[in-house]
Amino acid sequence: MKIVVIGGTGLIGAKTVARLQAGAHAVLAAGPSTGVNTLTGEGLAQALDGAEVVIDTSNAPSFDPDVVRAFFETSGRNLLEAERKAGVGHHVVLSIVGTDRMPDNGYFRAKLVQEDMVAKAGLPYTIVRSTQFFEFLKGIADANTVGNVAKFAGGQFQPIAADDVAELLAAIALEAPRNGIVDIAGPERAPFDEIVRRYLQGLDDARTVERDDAALYFGGKVGELSLVPLSDARLGRIDLSTWQKH
Repeated sequence: MKIVVIGGTGLIGAKTVARLQAGAHAVLAAGPSTGVNTLTGEGLAQALDGAEVVIDTSNAPSFDPDVVRAFFETSGRNLLEAERKAGVGHHVVLSIVGTDRMPDNGYFRAKLVQEDMVAKAGLPYTIVRSTQFFEFLKGIADANTVGNVAKFAGGQFQPIAADDVAELLAAIALEAPRNGIVDIAGPERAPFDEIVRRYLQGLDDARTVERDDAALYFGGKVGELSLVPLSDARLGRIDLSTWQKH
């Protein structure tokens, strides 16, 4: 089976490529560095020729809401049109748990636009919504730190390791299209501030973590269940302490 991974040189894309290649599939890691640009359309037709599955793990180059939305609209339109012409049988897109529950978060709003485009494209598809990655916890902690204090809301949080995301994404891509949404998440759920506190303690980081339910998450207010699956989800196997040991 030929599988094309858009954003195939990024954090999740590269790990997904490696897992699929281990299964003896013909996998193309597609991105600007490999001559495939979804924003301009360069190389798309050639990359998708003969492809049965496309996995979109692409990411916007900025968190600016206007830039993010323009990226996903343009990239999505070009990619989906190229897939229609190539006869791709399964479009898989990596999205975020909670995209429809945090309207104040510009990045989430843009991902929701991307999801809507996929659902209306007329192609067999699966939207894979993932919780936040362990790999981004440091950046999140830094963004919420003033002085020596990091403030986080107490809403539930269930981060996942990038290795687990790639494993689950690869498995879902080989299944029949859901024409719907699959949630994936880490194996542990706890209040946001508690997860960050444990993470920083594991680094011997001296910062104090305080619970502040007014603290924002990339511009959005965090409710009790804003960032976790509301129903059944496929869970990763790697917990925070195990991830921090490697």
